Amino acid sequence: MARTPESPVAPRLSPPDLPDDFAPAQPRRSADLIAAALDLTGDIDLAYASLEQCRVTADADTIDLTGATILDVEMSNIRVASLRMRNSGIRRLRVTGGRIGTLDLSGARVAELELRDVRIDYLNLGGSRVEDVDVTGCRIRALDMPQAELTRIRFTDSASDEVDTRGMRASDVDLRGLDALSFLDANSLRGTTLTSFQVQQLAALIAEGLGIQIKD
Repeated sequence: MARTPESPVAPRLSPPDLPDDFAPAQPRRSADLIAAALDLTGDIDLAYASLEQCRVTADADTIDLTGATILDVEMSNIRVASLRMRNSGIRRLRVTGGRIGTLDLSGARVAELELRDVRIDYLNLGGSRVEDVDVTGCRIRALDMPQAELTRIRFTDSASDEVDTRGMRASDVDLRGLDALSFLDANSLRGTTLTSFQVQQLAALIAEGLGIQIKD
C-alpha cells in the first residue's frame, strides 16, 4: 500500500447534527425515531429500528440495535452490559463516558464514530467496514478486529489488554496512541502506524510471522 508523507491521514469527523429540542420516546423493535430522547433501562429491543438525531442515556442490561440505522446520535454516560449493533448502519455516532460490557459492531457499516472516555470490556469489529473513527481516553479490555476493513482510525490515550487483528485490512490506522499488551497477528498490521517502541515490543511476533527463528 502506497504511503504519503501525510500518512496516517486523520479521521474525517463532524459532530452529530442534533436539534435544540428532543421529544421523549419509547423504544420498540423497528421503530422510526427522529429527534427523540431515549432513557433506557432493562432489556431493550430496538433491532432494525431507525434512530435519527437522537440522544440516548441508559442504565440497561441489553440494548439490541441489530440491523438498525443510526444517524446523528449521541450516547452519553451509558451503562450497559451488552450493546448489540451487529450488521447496523452507523453515521455520526458519538459515545461519551460510561461503561459497556460488550459492544458488538460485527458486520456493521460505520462512518464517523467517536468513542471518548468509555470503558469497554469487549469491542467486536469482526467483519465490519469502518471509516473515520476517533477513540480517545478509552480502556478496552479485548479489541477484536478480524476480517475488518478499517480506514482512517485513530487511537489517543487509550489502552487494551489484547488486540486481535487477524485478517484485518487497514489504511491510515494510527495505533500510536493505543497501549496494547499484546497483538495476536503482526502480519495483519500492514497499513497501520506504530511507534518505534511498539515495533520493538512486536519484534518477536513479527519475526515469527516471517519464519525467523530467534536464538541467543
